[in-house]
Amino acid sequence: MAQKIVILALAILTITFGLYFYEQNKKEGLNILTISTTTSLYDTGFLDEVARIFKEKYGIEIHFIAKGTGAAINDAKLGVSDAILVHAKSKEEEFMKEGYGVNRKIFAYNFFVIVGPKDDPAKIRGLSVVDAMKKIAEAGREGKAIWVSRGDLSGTNVKEMYLWEKAGFDYEEIRKESWFRETGAGMGQTLLYASNEKAYTLSDTGTYLRFKKAGKIDLEALVDKGEELINVYSIIVVNPEKGNKNFDLAMRFEKWLVTEGQEVLKDFGKEEFGIPLFYPAAEVLEKKIEPYYSWIVKYGFISGSECPKEYRYRAEDYDIAFW
Repeated sequence: MAQKIVILALAILTITFGLYFYEQNKKEGLNILTISTTTSLYDTGFLDEVARIFKEKYGIEIHFIAKGTGAAINDAKLGVSDAILVHAKSKEEEFMKEGYGVNRKIFAYNFFVIVGPKDDPAKIRGLSVVDAMKKIAEAGREGKAIWVSRGDLSGTNVKEMYLWEKAGFDYEEIRKESWFRETGAGMGQTLLYASNEKAYTLSDTGTYLRFKKAGKIDLEALVDKGEELINVYSIIVVNPEKGNKNFDLAMRFEKWLVTEGQEVLKDFGKEEFGIPLFYPAAEVLEKKIEPYYSWIVKYGFISGSECPKEYRYRAEDYDIAFW
């Protein structure tokens, strides 16, 4: 109960803080864009780089509010942000169906990974995702393993629910078991907790590599193969008919993200980690590069498109087309 009260208080403070800055910026006529984002994009440092480029090159200041996908969507509904960066298709569709979001564009993808302690008490190393989840549950019930869930309705949490269901478990039931823990926190904090508890968890690859390289966690990547682990990132602009939002700046940012921004994505983290932390999606969609094209369509498209026609709004004014 205490944890829920703290989370609620933090949410109210963030919303108040965001609205205050939005109103202040409006009064001062500053060229500022406010974007609510999933923590995995923020924790890797990628958005710091994006903010730096925009400030230097275009004179536009971007304020990122880092939360899980569910909280980012709530921000947008409350009028805090101009656009959202998210990675949970079902929640994105709901957001657009309710009339809050328009012009969804897929801009990046990477992969989730199941990480855990080196001694791997559930013996999941190299297994398929489904078999690994079954083994973790089995070991957990025998008191040999701990699973840590974000439990925050973030994109990672939504993917985790899908994987438990695919493995034959009811998430709402399994989360009540003693070996199943929830942090209610972002990806970085959840990785730190899992490392301290010598537990398993689901992470996006980018945040895991960043924290591993910094020596903050002692966890190994144990399951990292399978199309089910693809992690598709989208930008959705807040519908200007739902409030006095900065639609023009948000659309200009979206255009940059799927054009010039693709080059930034391609190289981000490559020198430090040997691989980019995110993969640009525009070329994959345009040239139908397999197998990633089919995986993005399967796990990232809504009714056969990245943005069905009924959710498009003046995108042609910004020379943006949809796949």
